[in-house]
Amino acid sequence: MDSRRNSVFALLNRFTELGGNFIDTADVYSAWKEGNQGGESETIIGNWVSSKGNRDQVVIATKVALLETRKGLSAANIALACEDSLRRLKTDYIDIYYAHTDDLEAPLEETLDAFNKLVTSGKVRYIAASNYTFDRLGEALAISEANSFAKYIALQNRYSLVAREPYESDGTKSVQTYGVSGLPYSTLGSGFLSGKYQPGVQVSSARAEGVSNNYANDENFALLKRLTEVADKHEVSTTAVSLEWLRNQPGVTVPIASGRTIEQLDALMQSVTLSSEELTFIAG
Repeated sequence: MDSRRNSVFALLNRFTELGGNFIDTADVYSAWKEGNQGGESETIIGNWVSSKGNRDQVVIATKVALLETRKGLSAANIALACEDSLRRLKTDYIDIYYAHTDDLEAPLEETLDAFNKLVTSGKVRYIAASNYTFDRLGEALAISEANSFAKYIALQNRYSLVAREPYESDGTKSVQTYGVSGLPYSTLGSGFLSGKYQPGVQVSSARAEGVSNNYANDENFALLKRLTEVADKHEVSTTAVSLEWLRNQPGVTVPIASGRTIEQLDALMQSVTLSSEELTFIAG
């Protein structure tokens, strides 16, 4: 754990050195790893913030609903999960608290009332939705309006150059209609858009099988070739170009991305400006 903590500390230090200040996590990260139970990411972030004494300099977003031991969006679960996250993050407030996924079994009014109590108590500053459809987000916002509850301020759904739907229809419509911020996740196609996946190349990664099954096809390799051409022209990474393409799409406020190494972090933090012709060329 010490080596893992130190490597994450190094990443977070580098991130802030490069001007970053928005950290996105969830209580379920990373329960999927053998030996983990969830909350590990929050714990490391909390230890880092505590060691740096920089809580007021970073924005921390975390989520509730998907951790097996704190599953769903019932009022009781939200209250308990929030206390767990606050303890692990070593903070007395969460900047943005997400419903990690919609919960069709919990009444929306109950969910939103629970979130509202966290906001009014000062434990949460803002609430947001992840993996919500246009209709369900609209229903949630209407309930908040009718009851004077805190409202979801953002939508975090999947979106990338290799996974453009349903975000470009449903997600963009949500952002534009309801006036919430669009913060898409999985913006690099699980690493496919980094360029390391090439035809016939074996990649050593926990995500490699999933990436190969979902994205490794002729159409996407042609897209990657166009990305590489534009990236080479600007002398930046394909990662940077992919993220800049997203920033220029309707319904996107800030694309969320992650890196496991300093090299990956540096690549995704590169700055590039793309012309309208280049944006069109990349999309194909």
